[in-house]
Amino acid sequence: MGFRMDAVGVVVADLDKSIAFYQRLGVSFSPGGRDGTVIADLGGFRLRLYTEDLLRELSWDIDADAPRTGVTLAVGCDSPEALNELYSWLDDDGYGFREPLDAPWGRRHATVQDPDGTHIDLYAPLP
Repeated sequence: MGFRMDAVGVVVADLDKSIAFYQRLGVSFSPGGRDGTVIADLGGFRLRLYTEDLLRELSWDIDADAPRTGVTLAVGCDSPEALNELYSWLDDDGYGFREPLDAPWGRRHATVQDPDGTHIDLYAPLP
């Protein structure tokens, strides 16, 4: 076709704080890059973080007070126990949003928020 979706971008207020958060989820960002943005290769799909300041410099209209719930990312966990541990670790630092629960379709789910309020779903297969 000549094109394919291969990345998702997330607008962040504090790049260093957001990098640290996503690194806790196992994301490794490429060194270097332009000031105000970083990219991580997620195995053929990329996660890009952009600062609000960079987007303002490019004359994009950024509302810093708008909720960041339009994009949801997901992190697969090996087991419900691993999900519970990851959620607890992030919740201890104030990133918890929806506590873990067992869904009727056979997965354990929880939701955390990055420093800017973007939702990240955690999921794991139930035994």
